[in-house]
Amino acid sequence: MFLESLIGKAVENGKKTVAVAAAGDHEVLEAVSLAVKRNLANFLLYGDREQIESMYGSSSDRSISIIHSPDPQKAAENAVKAVSSGRADVLMKGNVQTSVILKAVLNKEFGLRTGKILSHTAAFEIEGYDRLILVTDAAMNIAPDLEQKAGIIRNAVALAKSIGVDNPKVAPLCAVETVNPAMHATLDAASLSAMNRRGQIVGCIVDGPLALDNAVSALAAEHKGICGAVAGKADILLVPSIETGNVLYKSLVYFAKAKVGAVICGAKAPIILTSRSDSSESKLYSLALALCSVNAQIED
Repeated sequence: MFLESLIGKAVENGKKTVAVAAAGDHEVLEAVSLAVKRNLANFLLYGDREQIESMYGSSSDRSISIIHSPDPQKAAENAVKAVSSGRADVLMKGNVQTSVILKAVLNKEFGLRTGKILSHTAAFEIEGYDRLILVTDAAMNIAPDLEQKAGIIRNAVALAKSIGVDNPKVAPLCAVETVNPAMHATLDAASLSAMNRRGQIVGCIVDGPLALDNAVSALAAEHKGICGAVAGKADILLVPSIETGNVLYKSLVYFAKAKVGAVICGAKAPIILTSRSDSSESKLYSLALALCSVNAQIED
């Protein structure tokens, strides 16, 4: 319901163009096909023409352009150049290693760097919740320090605002709800909360440390006597490390059967780095999320 609504929002924002690097991937092309049927975007498909056509089928649809780039590294470079030159608005990973596409993204001559931290934000639609829950960072930053966590929050807040969350509530997750000098994540959480109060992180409410239950369950927060604007009402869950984020992400997908879309924020344009194990539906939701955030990337 919530992720599906992002498709309509993306269409309302005007038709953008997505550059797909090494597009010869069945699930990616299925997502492209679904997006074309929904009039979601135009696509520049970089990769082996024969392979793409054998998977996608010959198409006279003007929403699709295939640019023959049989070498995956060259396909990644050409897709990035399409975005950096303004011919495309979003970059999407196809059948190419993440390291290869990120090397092109970080290229000093034609890449998409802005000086901001690149971070992964996933939007989850979870049964029983009346909102999307954003989780960051489950894929890019291994053990972010305080400054990096502040940048990750700023990226997630910009994304949240682009999908209609005007003043997102951010919970820096820890194992406990109190500051413990032996648990460095709690020190960072308290510092991030202070930075928010002092105007160093704006456009949101940050309050922590909070454990997962107290961040997303008002009942759990009440039982532990935890109050505040974020307790039980978090829109954004900031994880302390990539291990925590990865486990939380996959637990939501495999145990809770949550639907998800994800995007890399902080570059000149949104980047979709979905896993090969992600379904075409998840890739479609990631496309919608990225397309919604195009203007946010420009305005930020």
